[in-house]
Amino acid sequence: MFGRIYELFENINIWLIGRSLGEIFLIYMIVYVVLRIMQGTRGTSMLRGLAFIIVLISVGVLFFVRKLQLYTIDWLITEFVPVFIIPIIILFQPEFRRALLRLGQSPVFNVFLKPEYHVTNEIIKAVTTLSNNKTGALIAIEREVGLDNFAETGTKLNAYVSSELICTIFWHGSPLHDGAVIIQEQKIVAAGCLLPLTENIELSKSLGTRHRAGIGLTEETDAIVIIVSEETGTISTGFKGSLNQNIDEKGLKKILDELSTERFSIARSAQV
Repeated sequence: MFGRIYELFENINIWLIGRSLGEIFLIYMIVYVVLRIMQGTRGTSMLRGLAFIIVLISVGVLFFVRKLQLYTIDWLITEFVPVFIIPIIILFQPEFRRALLRLGQSPVFNVFLKPEYHVTNEIIKAVTTLSNNKTGALIAIEREVGLDNFAETGTKLNAYVSSELICTIFWHGSPLHDGAVIIQEQKIVAAGCLLPLTENIELSKSLGTRHRAGIGLTEETDAIVIIVSEETGTISTGFKGSLNQNIDEKGLKKILDELSTERFSIARSAQV
């Protein structure tokens, strides 16, 4: 086995490697274009999973099995896989579909395909709209320390983040507008949540309940909070017990991108 590996590296053909890399790049571009066209449809994740399996099998057969002269495995793959693949897909269609969907939804694919859906963009869009309309809001974004205890004080939503949903929640006529929205990863898990008020006596007395609740949460957790003043429409952010006031759109994006954890930044925005 080790002798074959040594011979494999000793007899490397630069032209063959270049051609192979060119073929891989061409396949990548074709898959990329197809994924971009299908992006946003229900078949996107399934196509990603199928493409991953095809690439994995191709690389395994061409670069390892045949190069290492594993003739038995090569024969089994080339002779039996094509014969049984269609019956297997037909017999296990639901399971096969679920497996492909789960594989296609893996975060690893975000390295190759930037999603059009951005949590950060949706939050910034909503906060900007709320600020322009002078609609009060309090948004808490979970980082490493869980916010489940606070989410249980509100109404469970478990809905994907969207600017429309956030604006609807904080609309004056909404029964949930007085509480906080809690975001975990890419979802609004709960709204109308109660947060602990800060006991910091050094804070300005002009700060309202939303600001004090937001700061109180950041004193107990590592969450990021965004507060929109109902009186002035100004945007503030809180982190680790400190309050940053009068934030504009670009400043808000910068703060979110710098402080967001990897779980949340799976859908981090492009430049606004």
